Amino acid sequence: MLTKDLAICIHAVDYSETSQVVTFFTRETGKISVIAKGSKRPKSAFGGPIEILAYGDIVFTATGGEKLATLTEFEQKPGFNNPAENLFALNCALFGAELVTNLTDEYDPHPQLFDNFVQFLQNVREIRDTSHEPRNNLALLILFQLSLLKEVGLQPILSYCVNCRTRYERRDTSDKIRATSDELYFSSSANGLVCKDCEAGFLDKIRLSKNAADCLSDLKLIALADEKTLLEIEKVFVRHFTEILRRPPKMAKYILGI
Repeated sequence: MLTKDLAICIHAVDYSETSQVVTFFTRETGKISVIAKGSKRPKSAFGGPIEILAYGDIVFTATGGEKLATLTEFEQKPGFNNPAENLFALNCALFGAELVTNLTDEYDPHPQLFDNFVQFLQNVREIRDTSHEPRNNLALLILFQLSLLKEVGLQPILSYCVNCRTRYERRDTSDKIRATSDELYFSSSANGLVCKDCEAGFLDKIRLSKNAADCLSDLKLIALADEKTLLEIEKVFVRHFTEILRRPPKMAKYILGI
C-alpha cells in the first residue's frame, strides 16, 4: 500500500553502489526505514542521493513490520536547505536528528514533535547574527531537547524537587539574603531537580548554578541566558541523554567542544 507523508531524513547509509537505506521521521507515520533504490544514480528519481536533514513529501510502501519499506517518491521542499554555511548550527541540527533517531520508535507517530523539529531546523538555519550565534543556537537546541523529552514521555520535573516536592523559587540577584535551600541539583535517576535537603540520596546529581537553576525552573529565561549558562545546561542534558541512551550521543562532542 502506498502511503504519502511529510518527512525529514534523520539518517542515511549506502546500501549498494546505487541505493541507500534512509531513515525518515514523518509527521503521520513516525520513524520509518526505507530503501531508496537507485538514489545514487546520476538521473535518480529522487534528484540524487538523499542527504540527512532533507525535508519534503515522500511516497513509500508501508509494511508496518521489520521489512524495509520502499521509497517511491521524494520531493524536497524549496528553500529548506541544510544550515551548512554555519558549522555550529549544522552540528546542532545534526544533534537534534541523532536524538530523534534514538528516542523514537518505528511507526510511532508524534505530529507535534515533527512540527517542533521542523521549526527548530528552520530557526537554526535562519540565525544570521554570527556574534551571538553559538548562544542563540544553544538556546534553540536546549528548548528542542526539552520538547523532545516531553513528546516521548520522558519530560523531566523542573519546577520542584522530585523527592520532597519542595518548589524552587527564583530569587532576584540583588537579594543579599540567600537561603541554603536555594542550592539545586539535577539527577538523571530522579529525572529532574533535587533540592539540597535531598541531594545526598542521589549519587548521580549535578550541582546547578543559580542562573542554570533559574532557567530550568522558568524556561522563558533560556532565550535570555548568557552562553556560559546555556553551556552548563547543555552539559547537564548531554549527561542526561547519556544515561537514557546508555552511551554518549555522538554529536555531543561537537556541541560541547570536547
